Amino acid sequence: MAAAQVEGRSSTGSERREHVQGRRIRIQGTVQGVGFRPWVYRTARQTGVAGRVRNDSAGVTIEAFADDARLSRFMDALHFPPPAAHILAFDFTVIDPEPVTDFVIVPSDVVVERRVSIPPELATCDDCVGEIFDPADRRYRYPFTNCTNCGPRFTIARDIPYDRATTTMAPFEMCPACRREYEDVADRRFHAQPNACPVCGPRLTLHAHDGGLIDVDDPIASAAEALSHGLIVAIKGIGGFHLACDATSDGAVRILRQRKHRDEKPLAVMVKDLRAAAALVDVDDEARRLLTSVERPIVLLLKRGSVNAHVSECVAPRNRLLGVLLPYSPLHHLLLADAGRPLVMTSGNLSDEPIAFTNDDAVTRLGEIADLFLLHDREIVTRADDSVVAIVDGRGTVLRRSRGYVPRAVTLARGFARPVLACGALLKNTFCVGAGASAWLGPHIGDLENLETYESYTSAIARMETFLQVHPDVIAYDMHPDYLSTTYAKSRPERIKIAVQHHHAHIVSAMAEHGLDGPVIGLAYDGTGYGTDGTMWGGEVLVASAAGFERAATFRPIALAGGDHAIREPWRVALALVLDACGGDLPAEALEMLGDVPVREIDLICQFLRAGGPAPLARGVGRYFDGFGALFLGRTRASFEGQVALEWNQAADPRMGRSYRFALDERDGCCEVDLRPAVRDALLDRVHGEPVSTIAAAFHNTLAEATAAVVRRTVKRVGALPIVASGGCFQNARLAEGVRAALAPEHTVLLQQSVPPGDGGIALGQALIADAQAGI
Repeated sequence: MAAAQVEGRSSTGSERREHVQGRRIRIQGTVQGVGFRPWVYRTARQTGVAGRVRNDSAGVTIEAFADDARLSRFMDALHFPPPAAHILAFDFTVIDPEPVTDFVIVPSDVVVERRVSIPPELATCDDCVGEIFDPADRRYRYPFTNCTNCGPRFTIARDIPYDRATTTMAPFEMCPACRREYEDVADRRFHAQPNACPVCGPRLTLHAHDGGLIDVDDPIASAAEALSHGLIVAIKGIGGFHLACDATSDGAVRILRQRKHRDEKPLAVMVKDLRAAAALVDVDDEARRLLTSVERPIVLLLKRGSVNAHVSECVAPRNRLLGVLLPYSPLHHLLLADAGRPLVMTSGNLSDEPIAFTNDDAVTRLGEIADLFLLHDREIVTRADDSVVAIVDGRGTVLRRSRGYVPRAVTLARGFARPVLACGALLKNTFCVGAGASAWLGPHIGDLENLETYESYTSAIARMETFLQVHPDVIAYDMHPDYLSTTYAKSRPERIKIAVQHHHAHIVSAMAEHGLDGPVIGLAYDGTGYGTDGTMWGGEVLVASAAGFERAATFRPIALAGGDHAIREPWRVALALVLDACGGDLPAEALEMLGDVPVREIDLICQFLRAGGPAPLARGVGRYFDGFGALFLGRTRASFEGQVALEWNQAADPRMGRSYRFALDERDGCCEVDLRPAVRDALLDRVHGEPVSTIAAAFHNTLAEATAAVVRRTVKRVGALPIVASGGCFQNARLAEGVRAALAPEHTVLLQQSVPPGDGGIALGQALIADAQAGI
């Protein structure tokens, strides 16, 4: 019969019928828009299997028919999918054989595809890169070359299912050659929705700073020449605009910083390949994997000693790390090849604004920054900043989850009882839509502190709800009453709204990533978060599940004289630490270490603090980083969030194992970590001439040992539970690795990797907590 007519069998028809078997194979993960079904088709043909493949509500289902040996080879091959696909679950059942003679791709149903993973952007594959550099190829130097293994996806999608008609490629009618590729199941461009060529696809143009068209033969070559002469070029990419300049030129980088109002915050550098990256930073196996992954994030890596011979010190001043990324679009590959040098590639915006993503908006907002614009006529629907990854404890940890990762779903061990929208936090905002066994984190929005960013936030939520066809029953939001995300949540029409404590959400986000139901012992260390008592938390050890938590420990609070001014001027935090540790006295050596602060200002704040003036009390571990860094590095002012803490972390000698004293006090059933002895010890070290690197290392080691002491104390009280760590402080590799080491080998601390440990991942925890509490 049909299934027995598969090529290569020599037995009789009756024998073949007896040996044919059936399997229904179910695969879950990112399997739509990544060439998965055509790949399954080709694999089936190669292994001599008949049947069909289709999308369904959970992922992909394959019904396969052949003898046992061929089915085994086919199923083994399915575990090695195309690089852009991500298999999260694979199972099969035995079914009766059917009289089929071929393997086919079954058309998708619109309703079914609503919940299939929407594909993220995919870095240009090697085959397409080869084509754009091959003078004999019809796509030679074509900046919009793509196939089913690479190219734009989410950023050009208007609706689901992901089909050309529902993307911004709809206006570009394929030429006969592209159409043949698109319809040939054996071609790697089979159903590649953005498929195009110079004859029928989008076009690139060069423009002056005011938007006027500049007539040139090759816009990319002209832009590269301009960059080599120190000009700034705004480049329309995959998810929005970059501002680019020559990364080797001090002058060009300084001009970009001045125009963009970005004084010291590090800038990312794009290099053409791994060899160029290795000239700038240390590239180990994990770094290599991250840099060349299909997500193609910015990877934060240690600078090499020779880095200043290749990149301006102005790119990442006073920073041992450099953010490096490789080209992820054909335009980038061509531009880097033509420029012949590393290029700064930073977000196309003024500081604190969302990135520009339309041509008109870019010319309006970036015209005072850029000298030239490299524009194209393929519309971007959804903004997507570059993602950022750091290496913590030897593994990649996503710090900013956006292009390349969004909207890939987080698959949960336990599904949602009802659809939930979680609105995220104030800083580094992302939102989360939860339904069934999946949670979709939205793209990085940024800090919700102005109207432009708020509008970007609300439109991104509406677009995600449309894509997923999810209508939330429950709205989750941060407990802080003044966050714009809270204001948005309260304006929604849904009846059930649940306020979630900030650090509880951090911990449940980590639990979700590791498939834990709880309870767990959770470490949530960050700068600040609104507590249930109305004060600022941030050094929290909680015994938690999604349904609730108990506060097991916290840190002694620091008075923030001037409120938020103390975060921008961390010398105020340093002063509060010293006065608290020294009984209200200000040692002469501490005054000298704050030398660039006028004595009059120091006297005023001292008087205020000694008098017990009204100042917010903050328990955030991040504030301790700020205070110690301001005091011992002389960094009395911060130009961006987390700057002083980052520099204090990088000042630590990695070889130094000593630590300072600390105390654990019991207050109202909650253990309080008291670092006043550590402040006194550090000041004494400074008097004795110990280097700052030793003091910084001892500070980190003290935090790790204090954390371990609190965890062991909690285990004695509640028993052995899984331990998870989350919050922005655990983006600090030295602290995260130190805490893990201090608790080893008897306890393992689970860190976050695929979901940001900072506020960019908090919405996932909010969604799960709201779902659990809505049912109580």
